Amino acid sequence: MSNDAAADVPTGPVRLQKVLALRGFGSRRVVDDMIADERVTVNGQIAQLGRRVDAASDAVEVDGVPVGVAPGLVYYLLNKPAGVVTTASDTHDRPIVLDLVPSEPRVFPVGRLDLETEGLLLITNDGDLTHRLTHPSFGVEKEYIAELDGEPSRADLRAWREGVTLDDDHHTAPAKASLVAPSVLRLTIHEGHNRQVRRMCSAQGHRVTRLIRTRIGPIADRTLSPGEWRQLEHDELHELQKSTSNPPAATG
Repeated sequence: MSNDAAADVPTGPVRLQKVLALRGFGSRRVVDDMIADERVTVNGQIAQLGRRVDAASDAVEVDGVPVGVAPGLVYYLLNKPAGVVTTASDTHDRPIVLDLVPSEPRVFPVGRLDLETEGLLLITNDGDLTHRLTHPSFGVEKEYIAELDGEPSRADLRAWREGVTLDDDHHTAPAKASLVAPSVLRLTIHEGHNRQVRRMCSAQGHRVTRLIRTRIGPIADRTLSPGEWRQLEHDELHELQKSTSNPPAATG
């Protein structure tokens, strides 16, 4: 299986087997079996052997999970250092995350880590996946390690697990909270409010002295040094797409 999640998929009508093979789902024979087993759909309909697709416009799914098959899609995982801005440009000439990854094709960060927050950040040109990862209704978890200026109490942990009221009166959704050391908190959330983890800690009287994002959905990597990046492997991309496969809940 290919480890390159950014395989170059041809434009125009192409045999579905070729598209899936280039995206790393296996050899042509393996992909033929997947199609024969009715595991692949195109635009919501079960695909047939020999089907041709336009990778730029047709919606392809494997086991109900959307597959990014448009040409030129790339997926970078960056370990963002402190002091780097999570934007596409900066008016104050501060270093930005896009300085740390290839300049072509044009890509954008998925969500935002504030200036001093470190850790994992996805950067891509896949707008659909970006929407799914940042829309709170999809419930994709983000895990953080926060070093605090004091030791949280059991009441603090209970409050984070039940949800706390921020300084703008927003009440957060329940989070996963545990201590990995007396003053080191592991907090897992699935919302994306501005500086949310810092504000959740502040709501309980704790200042964050260091904050690191350690996981995005199923994606984690302890081997990347600050400032280093790599492309997502196919299996990682598939699991990430799988974690966002549920549509947003209806609102009223």
